[in-house]
Amino acid sequence: MALLEVDDIHTHYGSIEALKGVSLTVDEGEVVTLIGSNGAGKSTTLRSISGLTPASSGTITFGGEEITRVPAHEIVSHGIALVPEGRHCFARMTVRENLDLGAHRRRGAEVSEDLERVYELFPRLHERERQKAGTMSGGEQQMLAIGRALMARPRLLMLDEPSMGIAPILVQRIYETIAEINRAGMTILLVEQNANYALDLAARGYVLETGQVALANDAAQLRDDPNVQKAYLGT
Repeated sequence: MALLEVDDIHTHYGSIEALKGVSLTVDEGEVVTLIGSNGAGKSTTLRSISGLTPASSGTITFGGEEITRVPAHEIVSHGIALVPEGRHCFARMTVRENLDLGAHRRRGAEVSEDLERVYELFPRLHERERQKAGTMSGGEQQMLAIGRALMARPRLLMLDEPSMGIAPILVQRIYETIAEINRAGMTILLVEQNANYALDLAARGYVLETGQVALANDAAQLRDDPNVQKAYLGT
């Protein structure tokens, strides 16, 4: 059984149908990516899974339990954490305060252990523990947003455009860390405009076009697909 199964979901923004029957699966321990142009429905898919923009029809199953109608504020407790596009760190709060918020539903020694793990993954966050999040660079804020999500100790980490607006040298570092997080056992669903980064990291991928899955395959086969190369890989 897949850890996450999305079956024929339709999602609307008012009268606009953003998702038109999206289906996908993510197995335990996998990295799966969604690629596609702007407006294809990638972020909306993550928002539907996380309950922020609930699906109007279809089903979302996580760990064998249907979560289609679970409110957004309860999704984290089910084991899903979203790192949103644009990071959305709390600018006036310190790095440490942002990380503590990620664990706000948890208690016990494991929280301290997870904090140390985040600092091991992102030493820069440890160096800037008392710094206001809003004074950090885009790349540093992305590290913080990922760290904050990890503090919830999720079973599934969803990342929405982690390379957006970040210097290339930091993008490389962030992707190396995402790979390390996955090697430690974390299941990851990744939305990424830069298909080269996404397909390098992922085992499988889905190509979304106008709210529908146009193509699904192993990452290596997607990379070799002439249509994918022309549309998304710049080759």
